[in-house]
Amino acid sequence: MIQRVQSIYLGICILLLLSLFFGVEVVTFSSEAMTYQLSAIKTTKIDPTTGETLSSSFHFGIAIIGVLLLSAVATLLQFKNLKKQFKLGRSLFFTYFVILLFATLFISLGGNWIDGEVTTREIGLGFLLFVAGFPFTFLANIGIKRDRSLLDSLDRLR
Repeated sequence: MIQRVQSIYLGICILLLLSLFFGVEVVTFSSEAMTYQLSAIKTTKIDPTTGETLSSSFHFGIAIIGVLLLSAVATLLQFKNLKKQFKLGRSLFFTYFVILLFATLFISLGGNWIDGEVTTREIGLGFLLFVAGFPFTFLANIGIKRDRSLLDSLDRLR
């Protein structure tokens, strides 16, 4: 039974992170010579003239999403110990923030690293799902903080 609001927020965050494991496209870098589609699982190199997939390689994005997912699950499961849940929630928030910052930098500068001349960058649904999970970690931390202050005030009354 879900009794606390932070459980709902963390559950939504977990669902949004889980959706990235289904190969949803995060970003596409296109040039006249080549098109690169990045998802959380793999990078696909596509020839734009024929539409043929030239190569596909797995990368470390799945590990990063996995760490965030496991951290969110661990935070959700520590509902009995609010002090530990608050520490895990804070670390989840800051880790999510740093990874989101690096992902944004990669999208803005990543075309230069992948291919010398990128003509277009297209943000996919995967990036939007990844960004949508971030405010829910913040709201979960607010809920944990409220529960913790409520329990501290009840302990003072006893």
